[in-house]
Amino acid sequence: MVKSYTHSLDYTFFALADPTRRAILARLSQGEATASELAKPFDMSLVAVGKHLRLLETAGLVRRDRNGRTVTCHLEATPLAQADAWLAGYRAFWDGNIASLSRFLATWGPERSE
Repeated sequence: MVKSYTHSLDYTFFALADPTRRAILARLSQGEATASELAKPFDMSLVAVGKHLRLLETAGLVRRDRNGRTVTCHLEATPLAQADAWLAGYRAFWDGNIASLSRFLATWGPERSE
C-alpha cells in the first residue's frame, strides 16, 4: 500500500514540476475545456499539449472524455489532495520552526541593538 501511494505521489509531483502542466491544471480548475482551448495560450503545437495532457492523465490529475473528434478535459483533484496530505507533515514542522523563531525575535527586541 505504501509503495503505490508513493508511486502516485511521484507521478503527481513529476506532473506538477512543469509550468505548462501547472498552467493547464490552473485553467481546468475553472472548469472543463477542450484540448484546443487548453492549447491556445501556449506557443506549442496541439500535439505537444496532447503529450502534457497524457502525462497529466497518467498522473490521475486529468480525465479526458472523447465525443467524436472533440476531447474534453476535466480536473481530477484527488491526487492533489494526497500531495497536500503528504505535505501537511512538513507544513507542521515549518510552522513550529517559524513560531520558535518568532518567539526568539520577540525576546530579542530593539533594546538589544545598543
